[in-house]
Amino acid sequence: MLRSLGQRPVTGSDEDPRVAELKSAVSRLRRELATHPAEFPDRVIAEDELAALAAMAVSGIPEVPRLRRSLLLIAGSIGSVSALAKGLAEVRSAVELFGEPPGR
Repeated sequence: MLRSLGQRPVTGSDEDPRVAELKSAVSRLRRELATHPAEFPDRVIAEDELAALAAMAVSGIPEVPRLRRSLLLIAGSIGSVSALAKGLAEVRSAVELFGEPPGR
């Protein structure tokens, strides 16, 4: 009914949907990583970069090159842990919502 009057429905938030998706995906992967029983050499790197992504998402629209750098570090550090593959793919999809890096 509101749309017929040219109005948008109230969602309760002015947050960019890309940022919301990034927050959600990062949060899920952080939980999955925290509960994953296996230790692996680069776990701390993945945890640190996920924390950095979460901080970037909270601060607003993140810088695409920094997002992609963090994604590469996370993928490199947990890429071989198959149990985390789905969560990693969700983070990658969320990062890709911000577009291609310049020069592509």
